[in-house]
Amino acid sequence: MAAQDSSLSPMMDQYLRMKQGLPEDVWLFFRLGDFYEMFFEDAVEASAVLGLTLTKRHTVPMCGVPFHSVEGYIGQAVKAGKRVAIAEQKGTPVPGKLVERELVQVVSAGTLADLALLNEAEHNYIVAVFREKSAWGLACVDHTTGEFSVAEFGSQEALAEEVSRVAPRELLVSDEQRDSFPLLRPTLFYDGYAFLPGAAVPVLEAHFQVHSLEGFGCAGLRAALGAAGAVLHYLKHQLRRSTEHLRKLALRPTEGVVLIDAASQRNLDLVDARGGAKFSLLGALDGTSSPMGARKLRDWVLHPVADVDVLRGRQDAVERFLGEPFLMSKLRDSLKGVRDLERLSSKLAQGAGNARDLMALGCSLGQVPAVEADLYVLAEGCPKLGDLCGRLGDFAGLVELLAGALADEPPVTIKEGGMIRDGYSAELDELRLASRDGKAWLAEMEARERAATGIDSLKIRFNNVFGYYIEVTRANYAKVPEHYHRKQTLANAERFVTEELKRMEGTILGADERSRQLEYELFCALREEVKGFLDAIQVSADALAEADVLLAFAESAQRHGYCRPELDCSRNLSIVNGRHPVIEQVQQGVPFVPNDSLMDEEGNRVLILTGPNMAGKSTYIRQVALIVLMAQIGSFVPAESARIGVVDRIFCRVGASDDLARGQSTFMVEMSETAMILNNATERSLVILDEIGRGTATFDGLSIAWAVAEHLHDELGSRTLFATHYHELVDLVHTHPAVSNWHVEVREWKDEIVFLRKVLPGPADKSYGIQVARLAGMPESIVSRAKEILTHLEMSSTRREPKARKRQKPGMPVAREAEVTQLELLWDEEE
Repeated sequence: MAAQDSSLSPMMDQYLRMKQGLPEDVWLFFRLGDFYEMFFEDAVEASAVLGLTLTKRHTVPMCGVPFHSVEGYIGQAVKAGKRVAIAEQKGTPVPGKLVERELVQVVSAGTLADLALLNEAEHNYIVAVFREKSAWGLACVDHTTGEFSVAEFGSQEALAEEVSRVAPRELLVSDEQRDSFPLLRPTLFYDGYAFLPGAAVPVLEAHFQVHSLEGFGCAGLRAALGAAGAVLHYLKHQLRRSTEHLRKLALRPTEGVVLIDAASQRNLDLVDARGGAKFSLLGALDGTSSPMGARKLRDWVLHPVADVDVLRGRQDAVERFLGEPFLMSKLRDSLKGVRDLERLSSKLAQGAGNARDLMALGCSLGQVPAVEADLYVLAEGCPKLGDLCGRLGDFAGLVELLAGALADEPPVTIKEGGMIRDGYSAELDELRLASRDGKAWLAEMEARERAATGIDSLKIRFNNVFGYYIEVTRANYAKVPEHYHRKQTLANAERFVTEELKRMEGTILGADERSRQLEYELFCALREEVKGFLDAIQVSADALAEADVLLAFAESAQRHGYCRPELDCSRNLSIVNGRHPVIEQVQQGVPFVPNDSLMDEEGNRVLILTGPNMAGKSTYIRQVALIVLMAQIGSFVPAESARIGVVDRIFCRVGASDDLARGQSTFMVEMSETAMILNNATERSLVILDEIGRGTATFDGLSIAWAVAEHLHDELGSRTLFATHYHELVDLVHTHPAVSNWHVEVREWKDEIVFLRKVLPGPADKSYGIQVARLAGMPESIVSRAKEILTHLEMSSTRREPKARKRQKPGMPVAREAEVTQLELLWDEEE
């Protein structure tokens, strides 16, 4: 950046003073008339990123974007990882005088206001984290909806898992705690003093205008409040954003929530999938009609609950919808007319938005009575729907006000007029009449002057420089009357004014200018009116979102033949003819083969699943996890029937991947994820493991897989589905009472295999690896050679007797030695 010196113009000096007060990653959009200009390094960078033409003024690099399309360029800049500061002109420019400018806001990834640039199905969170002794605090703000929530965790691992579920656009960490969060990837290190609870609590109390935060239920959460104070300080002071719409501080639920770590979330394809959104569970379930409903569904999928009463309430609502298909259809039509109330109301409450946003808000609120009427009918005997119905506010007065005030098709701009309907303001109507009458008078004057002068081509015109004038071609100059005063000479015409035209110009232009100003004032008053309804709108929007999700559950159940699962607090799981909720929807023309699942505390707590590759082992074990998850968000499930003892956590370790950025190999990632499961699973957890130990040497991998299975059975007691190619693991059934063997059935015919996709009791007889290699297109010469090698290995292999080891589970009666021996994977040296 060029240093300030006396050779700089006053305007450039003004620019540099603003720029020097900003962080290095912020581009300054400097308003110059109809453009936002950038200079120096900002211009060089922005021209490359935004595809702008780079020019120079007195050797200073510069580029710019039109003011009317600035939002799109801001979106591109933010997507490229930049923040954008907006410097606006204050007042009307006066020739020869420096225009005063003000830095009005900084736009960041977490504060984009243009709804067209936001993913309407996802929250747009800014998150701050802070450690206070042994507590790990989290604060989340969605500036676009007004949501503000906090939570505390007992470990960094638990905090990191919640951050991964929240998926923030910006992550703030205190610059004094740079090295305290190795599991997170901050986007910004922010002023440490803003995080200190002693400074943060007064900031929060002042913002919410309370004497204590006890009313929010978080007064003792010092780490969380430190994070909350910091994120509020960041919004107000660095980004210069309005925070008036942040009206309450909520506690994020940490108790009774089914925790799903980042790896399990990814392995189960909950909200994202490699093939696209439709291959995720969220994509399969998302039949919502509103953006609020889509975001609510995403939250539920990432935060299932373990409270049986809450889940049964949601199930009752789904069942009630299914019993009234006509009302269900009618309610869906009403919800389709509801726009994004959360983001619209928050945007308007911040003093942003235009008349079209006001109209969208009014039309959306106009749908609430119809939704309420339908829910009222359905709420009989269903407390959940009664609760939703009771949370819908009365907005009749606001809807009537907006409908009566706004024009049918208001413009995008807010200072050029055309927003307010005729008849709303008597003063505005008078000004518009004066303007219209004046323009009619001009047309009459033009006709009169043509007749008086005999100049048929005479015209009365207007421009911003000269105002209204009479234009006469050079050929008719001799006919111009003496009372015409020359205004301007052109190549082929002369322009004149008269005293009469001057007087009328003052009347017309005065009326136009005052009319536009009055319209803007009336619009601002309407926008201010919305603030008084903000709390009620946000509560209603949340109720509408829940209704939307529950209705989507009902429609999925109706369309795909889902059943209502029975839920209890046991450790049993019984699924009859279960199906994979995603695969059955995306596969074309191929019926999905359903399968049963049975797990209990006695003989079926750890299921060892064997079978060849491509047979469907991974699909089956994930299917069970997804059915359990669907049941614990309140959805019906893809099965003929299901009884599910609710789980506290779902773990899923499948596939092979590496993390080169952190220097971790595929096997290291596998072991890290497996260790995390073993360190956090409980007897109420559901554990899904696929091919543990395959990333290392055979005996090492088999040893690890065996030890993991034993630990899950003996120490943790978790319900476990363990898919493996290590056929040796099937022998666990002889020594571990809660282990059972299952396999995916295949048929062999003329050295070919047919996948039946059916899961049955008992172990698989072999792996069929060579047949699968042939199906994958392996050259026939390699297939033949592999058979020869396999035959040789099978003939030459010898089975050594393993050592016996006693295994006694606490609380079980003492068994005979023959019943407790098991395979030992390490042999005596003398053998």
